[in-house]
Amino acid sequence: MKLIDLSQPIEDGGPNCPVHPPVSVRRIADHPNDGWRMELLTLASHTGSHIDAPLHKLADGASIDQFALNTFVGPAVVVDLRDLGADAPITANHLETRAYTNLDDCIVLLATGWGDRRAKTEEWHAHSPFLTADAARWLVSRKIRAVGIDHYSIGGSREPENSKTHEVLLGARKWILEDIHIPEELFSLSPRFTLWALPINLAKHSGSFCRPVVVIP
Repeated sequence: MKLIDLSQPIEDGGPNCPVHPPVSVRRIADHPNDGWRMELLTLASHTGSHIDAPLHKLADGASIDQFALNTFVGPAVVVDLRDLGADAPITANHLETRAYTNLDDCIVLLATGWGDRRAKTEEWHAHSPFLTADAARWLVSRKIRAVGIDHYSIGGSREPENSKTHEVLLGARKWILEDIHIPEELFSLSPRFTLWALPINLAKHSGSFCRPVVVIP
């Protein structure tokens, strides 16, 4: 099989949501003095490529470990939104005219192109395209399994729109995959392909890091 990696790297001082703690990676043991190499990581659980569970936004929502593991493996489609500019809302009309027609049980990946701009800049932090709450409701009505985006937050940095979008999706128990990279190769695949986005087994957590990959037989 062939694997197409959709993950973003985690590194010391790397880009993340600006309201979260800075990413710190510190070497706490090394060769030759210690006979081992080991790193200490300090970062929020919603850093790098990660999954939001309902508990992230809803006090009574499910935690990441309450989902069956096979929930995170399934058919996926990509929606090309790379022509949208900074601060552009992703609307229900965008999805209706560009998405693969049958989204039932699909993991829908929103490709804005901002995964290629990932950096600690004002543009990336505050001016990405974002999914509107109305578009989130449209996705839920199509009985999707989950939705992903190539930015640290599916609702961008705008409030209250960001909160509303998360509430619609997570309230319908649709997990959210954020901060991924969508390579050009993905757009040449057939309308549906298989995605694996297995989260780390973090007990009672609101989300988890993951390594999303597209599997090509």
